[in-house]
Amino acid sequence: MFKKQVKAGLSRRGALLLALILAMAALVSACTPKKTEQQGKTNTDAPVSTTPKNNGEGVVKLSAGVKANSVAGKAADDAFINVQTDFAVRLFQNSLKKGENSLVSPLSVMLALAMTANGADGETLSGMEKALGGMKIDELNEYLYSYMKRLNSSEWAKLLAANSIWTNSNAPFAVREDFLQKNADYYKADIFRADFNEATLDAINAWVKEGTDGMIEKILDEMSPNAVLYLVNTLLFEAEWVSKYFEHNVEKGEFTAYGGEKRKAEFMHSTEHTYLEDELATGFIKPYLSSYAFAALLPNEGVDIDDYIAGLNGEKLANTLKNAGAGYIVNAALPKFDFDFSAGLNNALSAMGMAGAFDPESAEFTEMFDCKKGDVVINRVIHKTHIEVGEQGTKAGAATLVEMNAGSAFPGEDMIKTVTLDRPFVFMIIDTETNIPLFIGALTDIG
Repeated sequence: MFKKQVKAGLSRRGALLLALILAMAALVSACTPKKTEQQGKTNTDAPVSTTPKNNGEGVVKLSAGVKANSVAGKAADDAFINVQTDFAVRLFQNSLKKGENSLVSPLSVMLALAMTANGADGETLSGMEKALGGMKIDELNEYLYSYMKRLNSSEWAKLLAANSIWTNSNAPFAVREDFLQKNADYYKADIFRADFNEATLDAINAWVKEGTDGMIEKILDEMSPNAVLYLVNTLLFEAEWVSKYFEHNVEKGEFTAYGGEKRKAEFMHSTEHTYLEDELATGFIKPYLSSYAFAALLPNEGVDIDDYIAGLNGEKLANTLKNAGAGYIVNAALPKFDFDFSAGLNNALSAMGMAGAFDPESAEFTEMFDCKKGDVVINRVIHKTHIEVGEQGTKAGAATLVEMNAGSAFPGEDMIKTVTLDRPFVFMIIDTETNIPLFIGALTDIG
């Protein structure tokens, strides 16, 4: 039997293709060829999460008082895999910036929102569960707990996740202890309490920078004056190729950008053996050392990349990856690239079913705070990513931040004023239902 030869050069049609690669990166490991001895043993004892050390001045770490309990997980099965793949595709489609490089980490967003959903109730919880794939949050907690444990690190490849919750010392509502406990149990979340000021802003950004190995220097430019809590995830991926590129494998070429412009690029050439194909695209899988791989899908000539992405769904992508053909010779050409991506995800997540979580009239986070419906709302979800692909391997980082606000304003630092009545002033006694003055006068002297 002859091996089929396939050319999969990534030299045309849109840098947007590159975003699809990372949107499915955490889910292609099942398609990765088995490790050989030369790839090295997996360090199964390696931690799946890290705890950056920079807490910041004035920030109190409460994690010592909220120790993680042992919990039962649930091994990944077809139901979980389908949910995660579908979430990845929907998040990618809804956060896409037309004509621009895009990159999302569905896992980072999923972890941040799952922690948040543990504080939701009623229709708000139902909407968040719908956006996250339809599973009940208690079941999703168990799946994600086990999934993160099995995402291992080794000498040549690492995937490190960290989660944290930052509570405002001056919030008008008390944070529920069972909410903190559940996120410590399932997500190993570090818990901090602080006055929400510049020092805390710097501490959160330092925590994110450390958790992404400096790839994302800042997740927040400023804090909302009504912020009562932040939930933050960082994800760090770094891996070496099984087959690295050498100088003779790298050639100059042209990349045709989204608008048709010709860009000079350096292409890394290799022979791969796992071929991807659906009715509208071809591609390949290139393995990293350990149980991770890089996957690329190139729309066929004449197929618009926007149309291709719009036509994807979780089932279709899962089948494409599951049915990857082994034993091929794929002459692959991959451009070296690196870029940053950032997006506010409010609109994307609303379109995915959780609009109520952003609505001050209907948001219900009564499992997060001792409060009533409408008192606490998601103000914004911020997502930032960075990626570098080169001769030795790939390095990528992601951070997701969920900002919880008090539904009605409470005095923030910039809203605290001082009024000293030490000179002539007007005064009134008023009916507060109508604001009609019952008495009105002026004090001009103290006799």
